Amino acid sequence: MVEMTGGQALVRSIYNEGVRVIFGLPGVQLYHAMDALYDTPEIRFITTRHEQGTTYMADGYARAGGTIGTAMVVPGPGLQNAGAGLGNAYACSSPVLLISGQINKNNIGRDVGILHEVNDQLDIIDPVTKWNARIMNAVEVPSTVQEAFRQLRSGRPRPVEIEIPPETLAEVADMELCKPAESAASVPEKDEVEDAVTVLMHAERPIIWAGGGVISSGASRELLELAEYLQAPVITTPEGKGAISDKHYLSVGVTRGRSTGQTRDALRMYFWERDVILAVGTRFAGVEALAEQRVVQIDIDEKEIGRNHADTVGVAGDAKLALKKILAGCREAGPQADSRREECETLRGLRYDPANQIEPLGGFVRTIRESMPEDGILVPDMTQVGYYSRAYFQVYEPRTYFTSSYAGNLGFAYPTALGAKVAQPKKVVISPCGDGGFLYNSQELATAAQFGINVIAIVFNDGAFGNVLRDQQEMFNGRVIGSELQNPDFVKLAEAFGVVGMKAESPEQLGSMLSKAIDLDKPVLIEVPLGQMPAPF
Repeated sequence: MVEMTGGQALVRSIYNEGVRVIFGLPGVQLYHAMDALYDTPEIRFITTRHEQGTTYMADGYARAGGTIGTAMVVPGPGLQNAGAGLGNAYACSSPVLLISGQINKNNIGRDVGILHEVNDQLDIIDPVTKWNARIMNAVEVPSTVQEAFRQLRSGRPRPVEIEIPPETLAEVADMELCKPAESAASVPEKDEVEDAVTVLMHAERPIIWAGGGVISSGASRELLELAEYLQAPVITTPEGKGAISDKHYLSVGVTRGRSTGQTRDALRMYFWERDVILAVGTRFAGVEALAEQRVVQIDIDEKEIGRNHADTVGVAGDAKLALKKILAGCREAGPQADSRREECETLRGLRYDPANQIEPLGGFVRTIRESMPEDGILVPDMTQVGYYSRAYFQVYEPRTYFTSSYAGNLGFAYPTALGAKVAQPKKVVISPCGDGGFLYNSQELATAAQFGINVIAIVFNDGAFGNVLRDQQEMFNGRVIGSELQNPDFVKLAEAFGVVGMKAESPEQLGSMLSKAIDLDKPVLIEVPLGQMPAPF
């Protein structure tokens, strides 16, 4: 037993759990936690310029580093602002710990108008957390932190939140710190594995649909080994990009398995011709009726199995373990399938042929890919080039491409990219944004400059919320409202924050600017002025 404050117990507990970076904003209810951090320089505290930035950066840190991201905010408006990034992490199955302050204990629930009071803030955060708790007494801090990390490390990775009133952080008590939380991978049932093997070995034209769960589980090697044994082409969700290298002949691209308006997308028709789909670590959402196709679905979350397709054989458990067991079963059941290299390479050729892509979107996406190292990280925003990158930006390694998943948070990309760069400081990190989305969190240029977080932001500037403007023009007879923007000079804006500003007028100039920016190894913003672009969908 050691005498310490609740704030000291909090900081020592999260340090013992492996936390080395916190993205946060200090405030009056957090003073005793901040004071404890002062005595713990091993934990780097990165001050953001908005509470949205705390959770977005923690999310990027978690996804790029394969670890847990940590954010800290004051209660009430701080928590509400941070909720945007927490909701994004929830949609992306990202393990983020949010530590929130609270108002004084004797005023919780009274609705008397205390500074930062929101009644009841646990209800606000509940829909976008896997688990949450309020710590009222200092002696509860170690065990509650341990449980938070157990939740973060077990089952489906999603955010958790703990909140602590200021008196609890200040309270002195004799406390015993807990051992780091442990968790075991979820082992799939033997009969479920056997049923999956039977279906897959009888498939004539199997295809694998890999989602973000493959990456969360670290199952890329197991996925590839099974794909090669079955000679099953692999498509991915946008969140699953990198689960298999796009250089491998079995990697045939990204599709959502439904009509997207891209009539030139040969992959969509190919997908419909497969007789069995092995879906791994994906919600399998947004899928039109799959006719008579059968699905084998592997997911850590048993509730997801069969949710979106009735004819499903489910394997509940960790993707890495499930794929390993299924591969062993397939090897026992029969020989390796005949090669499908030729048909896959034909499909890949059609898909990535510039003649079959939409310009100038395709040119910008190819330029970004060609300008960055193979292990570089791309974090595209909810913008036209970003949407197009989901299908046509080639990814070669896990944890190098991040989206906002179904949350669709405009403005998430730049702060998420900053968090990714903190986790992977030696990797090139690039964030393509639109002018509208970038200005959601442009203040984080100050964070990049202050802490030397050398992300390259590309701002595609069309003076509008481009997709909305085009839809209003085409679908509503030009009745444009709310979608046209007046923007700053983005190069001057960057320079005002102490960030290098550049401008590129074409894909070729963008390639040149990216090469310079990578060599500089500083925070950089590249503005790309352009006119209205065609639909990326």
